[in-house]
This record gives sequence, structure tokens and C-alpha cells, in this order.
Amino acid sequence: MQVQNRTDFTNYCLRRLGAPVIEINVDPDQVQDRIDDALQYWQDYHYDGIQKCYWVKTITDTDVSNQYLDASNAVDSNNNSIEIIGISRIFPYDDSQANVNMFDLRYQLRLNELYDFTSASYVNFTLTQQHLRSLELMFTGEVPIRYNRHMQRLYIDQAWGQDECPAGSVVIAECYAIIDPDQYNKVWNDRWLKLYATALIKQQWGRNLSKFSGLQLPGGVKLDGQKIDEDADREIKYLQEQMQTEYGAPLEWFLN
Repeated sequence: MQVQNRTDFTNYCLRRLGAPVIEINVDPDQVQDRIDDALQYWQDYHYDGIQKCYWVKTITDTDVSNQYLDASNAVDSNNNSIEIIGISRIFPYDDSQANVNMFDLRYQLRLNELYDFTSASYVNFTLTQQHLRSLELMFTGEVPIRYNRHMQRLYIDQAWGQDECPAGSVVIAECYAIIDPDQYNKVWNDRWLKLYATALIKQQWGRNLSKFSGLQLPGGVKLDGQKIDEDADREIKYLQEQMQTEYGAPLEWFLN
């Protein structure tokens, strides 16, 4: 059975614990809280929990006044809503090489050197481009930026409202955003996520029953919430270790 939404996911986890044959002594709100915890952990650490995207933002007078860009309602280049957790860089909107004319070095190289790729080498062109980029980084440098996922503000540390960052210019930011399961429903069928959410619900079940440890039910059955809690703890620890060794997202954007 393919799990395609939150309701299917909830029912799957409960069935894995024994429902409806066994009564799972967990309140529905507690179940949803544990599913939210599992989703948050998956989005923070699983390589399938985040995506690289590009946030295109036109600077307004309000942005210039605030001296930051508000990412709370960000959309990607396909106009899909995204929740940004990190920004690695912004592309220069005042690139000195942005305007190409007949006196530009790139124009002359293309005109005289690259008119026919089959008869001319592009090695010199590539090396020249790298050299120009190195000079630009040496004399201009990368624009310093700061971003925090909880503040949802992109700070660009330069002179706002002047030539560097005027209203009406466009900023393109390379971002990392979480995968929203309500938008991409295949998330609900992720194998690791199903196991982890089930283990968290099992832990909650054990802790609920631990308050009645040793209580004997009709038929001689005794509640052992502590044993359920201990089993769940071992499962959670194993799954978290598996996340680190097999499913952890690369720390690419921290290194940029």
C-alpha cells in the first residue's frame, strides 16, 4: 500500500504498532505531535529532506528601508512556495561583465576566436574568463550575506539604496529549502520516516503506560510501559545512527 497523505501515514504507523488488534494508548494529538517531530528530524538531516532552489526577489523601497529581504513568503524560480533553511550565496546583480558590447573582451573573443568551434580552441577563452573572474573577486569580492531560518531575513551587508543595492534591482539567491509533504506527497511513503515516526509513537505509548506500571488487567494481563519505552528508545537510537551513516545530507551549503 502506497502511503500518500498524513491520514494514510498515521494509520500505517498505528497498524505497525498493532492497531486495531491491540489498543494503542496514545491520544490522537500526541500521535500528530510525534509525526511532526519525525518530519522535522527528517527535514533537518535526511538528504531527501531538502532541495536546492533559487529565490528570485525584486528589491522594493521597503526592502531598502529595512536593509534586509523578507523570506517568509519566498517562492522559487517556478513560483512555488518554499521554506528556506539556508542561503549559500547570491548572484551579482551589478556584475561588471553583465553588459556585453563590441568593446567588451568577451565580445571580441567570441567574434575573433570562437566563430567556429570546430576550427578554434575554446581553451584560451575559458582561461581568460577564469582570469577575469579572479580579478573581479580580488578587487570586488563576494557580497557578504547573513541568513537565519528562524528570522527568515536575508541581510546583504552593503550600502542599501545606493548603486550597490537599488530598489528595482533583482536578487537571485541560491537556497536550500525543506521538502513540504503536503506539496510532494511521496514524502509520506519514505521508508525511514515511517519507521522513525512509528518508533516515536511507540515511545509515547510506553511513557503513557509507565504511569500504570504493574497494573493487572482482567485476564491476568499486566501493563509494562517501561518495556515498551525501552524498546522504542533502542529503535530510535538505531534509526538516528542510520540517518548519520546512510541518509545524512551533505554539508555542502555550510562550506560555501
